[in-house]
Amino acid sequence: MIKKKNTKNSNKKKKKSFLNFSFNKKPSKLGFLGNLFNVIIIFLLILTIYSMVEDGKKDIPEISISELVENISAGEVQSIEVAGEKLSILYKDESLKETKKEIESSLSESLLNYGVSTEQLNSIDIIIKKESGFLYMFLMVFPFLIPIIFILIFFWFISRQVKGSNMQAFSFGNSRAKLTDPKDTKQKITFKDVAGVKEPKEELSEIVDFLKSPKKFLDIGAEIPKGVLLMGGPGTGKTLLARAVAGEANVPFFSISGSEFVEMFVGVGASRVRDLFKIAKKMAPSIIFIDEIDAVGRARGVGTGGGNDEREQTLNQILVEMDGFDPNGKVIIIAATNRPDVLDPALLRPGRFDRRVYIDVPDKKDREAILKIHSKKKPFADDVNLEIIAQRTPGFSGADLHSLMNEGAILAARENRKKILQVDLISSIEKVMLGPERKSHIMTDEEKKIIAYHEVGHALTATLLPNADPVHKISVVSRGQAAGYTIKLPEEEKSLYSKKYFLDDIGVSLGGYLTEKMIFGDITTGASNDLQVASKIARNMVTKYGMSEKLGPIAFEKSNKMLLPNYLSSEKNYSNETAREIDIEVEGIIKGVIQKVKSILEENKNVLEVISKKLMEVETLEREEYEELLILNGIQPKGSLKH
Repeated sequence: MIKKKNTKNSNKKKKKSFLNFSFNKKPSKLGFLGNLFNVIIIFLLILTIYSMVEDGKKDIPEISISELVENISAGEVQSIEVAGEKLSILYKDESLKETKKEIESSLSESLLNYGVSTEQLNSIDIIIKKESGFLYMFLMVFPFLIPIIFILIFFWFISRQVKGSNMQAFSFGNSRAKLTDPKDTKQKITFKDVAGVKEPKEELSEIVDFLKSPKKFLDIGAEIPKGVLLMGGPGTGKTLLARAVAGEANVPFFSISGSEFVEMFVGVGASRVRDLFKIAKKMAPSIIFIDEIDAVGRARGVGTGGGNDEREQTLNQILVEMDGFDPNGKVIIIAATNRPDVLDPALLRPGRFDRRVYIDVPDKKDREAILKIHSKKKPFADDVNLEIIAQRTPGFSGADLHSLMNEGAILAARENRKKILQVDLISSIEKVMLGPERKSHIMTDEEKKIIAYHEVGHALTATLLPNADPVHKISVVSRGQAAGYTIKLPEEEKSLYSKKYFLDDIGVSLGGYLTEKMIFGDITTGASNDLQVASKIARNMVTKYGMSEKLGPIAFEKSNKMLLPNYLSSEKNYSNETAREIDIEVEGIIKGVIQKVKSILEENKNVLEVISKKLMEVETLEREEYEELLILNGIQPKGSLKH
């Protein structure tokens, strides 16, 4: 396979808001300074409104009480309005003036004392205005309330900041687990929705049986395991299987990730663990599911911080909660991880996660069953054969198969078709394995020729080596980082691999490299990944599998130890002389395979050129087309394909 690297730089733009006048519970983005600025603006707005109201009032001239008496004597006054000690005087010429009287005496008494006769007083309309009511009191007190209001708003903003911090601190230790209610039929999953994984479902069915009817276990003195550890690669269905257990048992399901326990402050994770187990016990029977438990369950004593480390405190609390369970508590802990080798031994001891369920990638029959589940809501054309799709997807996990079916539906919708064709699903296999097709990638004729010979070199080597897997497709169309690719798939899936298989696999990896060297007299960077694969297989044969005649059945592996965070030191369990012997053995394996493959390619150079020219012409050769070319050139293809 030829690989080319593309680098893409993306610039992310962040939007920032300068002012935040919302009165939500969350504090402003500008923090305390932003809130203080808001308070000042509000205060200035209040002053502006008050000044505008005051400026809108007309200026009324004030006169003395003696001048009022003179005006009354002259017959110029029409009416007088009395509001407490304040007098509003309306003259006959419609002018308005103000004055004040003595508080202790009434208006008539004051005027009579100043010499106003009773006849003159009777000729004037005197209106007494009652000084009461909310508006009057408010207008009297409002000027004094302005600074008080400003101080109250200021302290309200400060308390809002403090309250937000305190509430966040108080809720820090609360559990972040998500609860799936058993009555929620939309999110309910049962074992029928999980295809394959027969043995794991049998193991977990005992958990379901205990949660449904614990009496028969307790009567005979049996105790159900408190913890179940689901182990397997990414996408194998660990989380889905845990949800299926809860759905079958019809009990509350608490799900949380291991990373959600750990925070910056020591003790927060332990508090969340206590809160989670407390809630689960109240709702028992129930299931607690901790995904990626290796985030908090790693072996202790390899990091910094000792016993005060937050992650270790959280792990200690999990251990205490599990060990402190009532045997009949009806609370089951299910955890999932793809790194069981890094877990603390205390987690795996009897009484905690003492039942371990390994979930492997599905085999052919299981893949077909998984594909049928994911195809329930998808309209298929008559040519769709899920058995063929399952055959062409060895090593695919459940998540990969779900992505495959989804990509097939997307391809059909992109072409405005109402049904999914078989070609859509086959194209989706390559997209999931290698990436999307790069139609915009334009290669020169020389590059296309080199890639074609390179890929046919892989394919022809795989055909002529007896223990290699048969070829299913050859292409020079770029996908993902691959400029060209050859797909070879086993007729039957294996769990054990022989030394002969590894040697032929190395030969297939080196077929493209040797073809370039033989045809063009030069080599390119396209074989870099092939060389890495071949070297890794050869080194594993020597150091892991004991397939070296000279060194024998001994495992030579390196152990990694963490000295500081992010700093690993490799420690060898063998001497430098042995390391030299390993290098010599690896080199000998590679050179021996090179001689064998080189002779095969030289003997079949004509066939190599014929198929390469055809590949340059059509760009893609399926298995049927490729094997027809082999037969025309006198080579019998391997496999059980019928023509």
